[in-house]
Amino acid sequence: MDLVPHPDSPHSDNSGGGGGASAAGALSPAASSAGAASALASPSRYESQKRRDWNTFGQYLRNHRPPLSLARCSGAHVLEFLRYLDQFGKTKVHTPACPFFGHPAPLAPCPCPLRQAWGSLDALVGRLRAAYEENGGRPENNPFGARAVRLYLREVRDHQSRARGVSYEKKKRKKAPAHPIPAAVISSSSSSHDGNGHSHHYEHQMPPPPPPGAAA
Repeated sequence: MDLVPHPDSPHSDNSGGGGGASAAGALSPAASSAGAASALASPSRYESQKRRDWNTFGQYLRNHRPPLSLARCSGAHVLEFLRYLDQFGKTKVHTPACPFFGHPAPLAPCPCPLRQAWGSLDALVGRLRAAYEENGGRPENNPFGARAVRLYLREVRDHQSRARGVSYEKKKRKKAPAHPIPAAVISSSSSSHDGNGHSHHYEHQMPPPPPPGAAA
């Protein structure tokens, strides 16, 4: 889900009629192979989203007053950016005075504000944190990994969990109980071959213990 409106994609949509068809027919096998390889090498959905998010953050820095360079960007500026994105949010977050506070399925509309969902912000920060280092930023100076940003995301998660009546805790998988195998039923398999070359398998079970008082 796009968090903010993005500019049109730089890839043009060649929707021409006959001209496009004849150009495709004139492609040589080598050109067709190159086109197929280019399609296979296209960026993944995650990489495309990460590039759009990075461009959006760069535009935010340029429009900042005064304009900010990436080198001067801090965790405080990241928090400003995240709060700025709330105006584009689509998640209803009930206020404590709302009668639907804490109800996951309200029965009627209410005037509570729309905000960015915690999950969207958390994923966005993860993508921008990776993009910052991919674009030459040093990991120790990464503003998206600042402690203030982590605390803010935690506060948003806890607040939205209470306001919306939903839980963001990961469910732990229940492990199947391990049943120990008694030593008396442990068996080993061996094989022997007869004169005709056929293989015979025998199961050797451990013998029962001798009765009490039996001679050794």
